[in-house]
Amino acid sequence: MNLEKPENGVSMDSAAPACVVGVPMDSTAPSPERRPFSIKLWPPSENTRKILVDRMTNNLSTPTIFTRKYGSLSKDEAVEKAKQIEDTAFSVANHHYDKEPDGDGSSAVQLYAKECSKLIIEALKRVPKTEEKETVELKAVPVSRETVFDISKGKRAFIEAEEAEELLKPLKEPGNSYTKICFSNRSFGIGAAHIAGTILATLKEQLKEVDLSDFVAGRPEKEALDVMTIFSEALDGCNLKSLNLSDNALGEKGVRAFAKLLQSQTELEELFLMNDGISEEAARAICELVPSTERLKVLQFHNNMTGDEGAVAISEIVKRSPLLEDFRCSSTRVGSDGGKALSQALETCTHLKKLDLRDNMFGVDGGEALSKALTKHENLSEIYLCYLNFEDEGAIAIANALKDSAPSLRIFEMAGNDITAKAAPALAACISEKQLLTKLNLSENEIKDDGVIQIVKALEEGHDQLKVVDMSSNSLRRAGARVLAQALVHKPEFELLNVNGNFISDEGIDELKDIFKKCPEKLASLEDNDPEGEDDEKESGDEGEGDGDENELGSKLKTLDVNEDE
Repeated sequence: MNLEKPENGVSMDSAAPACVVGVPMDSTAPSPERRPFSIKLWPPSENTRKILVDRMTNNLSTPTIFTRKYGSLSKDEAVEKAKQIEDTAFSVANHHYDKEPDGDGSSAVQLYAKECSKLIIEALKRVPKTEEKETVELKAVPVSRETVFDISKGKRAFIEAEEAEELLKPLKEPGNSYTKICFSNRSFGIGAAHIAGTILATLKEQLKEVDLSDFVAGRPEKEALDVMTIFSEALDGCNLKSLNLSDNALGEKGVRAFAKLLQSQTELEELFLMNDGISEEAARAICELVPSTERLKVLQFHNNMTGDEGAVAISEIVKRSPLLEDFRCSSTRVGSDGGKALSQALETCTHLKKLDLRDNMFGVDGGEALSKALTKHENLSEIYLCYLNFEDEGAIAIANALKDSAPSLRIFEMAGNDITAKAAPALAACISEKQLLTKLNLSENEIKDDGVIQIVKALEEGHDQLKVVDMSSNSLRRAGARVLAQALVHKPEFELLNVNGNFISDEGIDELKDIFKKCPEKLASLEDNDPEGEDDEKESGDEGEGDGDENELGSKLKTLDVNEDE
């Protein structure tokens, strides 16, 4: 993607999606087609957006599984961060909706929720340990023994030379022990970049991790590229283990601005290029400029515009990465040809533990190609294959491949692939072998009661570590939902069953609530269930649609799932 100079500057006070020179990045991959609705779910009302901000504020500042893991924000910080997250997610979803204005907005709603969830986790991951935060703030300490220097906290804002001089003082202290720097969330101008570059050049021998994600937002094209070049030259020759250049809408020009830094990396173990406008040309530039990936363990491309030809270039990088453990190429507009190229490359990555290819257009052929690679992945523990248009043939091939490989698989997601009951026997046989499974997501398919009953039989024995099962939007009725609930409710580690968006009768709902009466929190919301849906097979069109769209949207966003894997 080419960088273009905007007609007007962009205020950093607006929490718009990260972009170079104020141009919103056009890299949101189109999701596979969803079942059409006649009601309009987008845009949300101001009240709905405010409610979501309040909910996210609570997620960021109160004790949860994620704040206990990463840390939490103060109430004031959480309020500000929640507003930024909501504004960013709204902009991304609205941009997606603008490209398909004749749709009902359901895909925009889903993207809106996904972005919020993703950004919450990213915000929490950036919360420093108490002692780390004190190191940055208490500048009177003569020599810092901390290893992390992070200026990403607080409000997104431009940074110029004078502020940079003061803010980066700890990095100039003789004998400091910083090995990781994070300059994310602050937009560097030329003056600030020169200050930072001079300092970073003195730290080359000790730096191991560099995070320059979202560090030129709102800058004109020429200035942004000059800033990138300054940082690249300053860090040229560092032996980094981890490099994050995400959220900069690089395009090919931006990638080449980092040429010196990329070309000098021979020991890189982690490379992040998410939300970066990685087009076909940009992907080829990366393949050309990164000389060695023999030690690479983490490679993440997400929310780019890579396409099939770009995927071919990425596949060359994958082939050169025999130690790869975590590969993400989600929402990158990769079709069948690109999917086959990536799948063939993945056959060489026998150490793979986590694979995320969500939201592309692999199709049946891509699914069958991927199945061949999966037979080589004995160490795989997480696999995310949602919205790839696999259909039954592709899903069966994947299930058959995983059945005899990946014995330690913990997370298995294959939502939104037009899977029917035809694929249920293969899925059941695969699931039966995965006794360490903690999460199973087969939502937004057409598995129906016949299919889910076969899968339930596979889950009945063992699977004592299972925590989450998502069978929402699968045209389930009372019988299928009941047997699923009965099989799961007594699992020792079980936490959540989602059967929302199905056709369960009122009597069936009562049965579900009775089954979970001792642990109602383990049954997800059923607000989108349609008890009258049993008539849908006989009637091709419903009358009276189009009412209550605001209530429908509100219900879809009422429960914001914070998912660490999104």
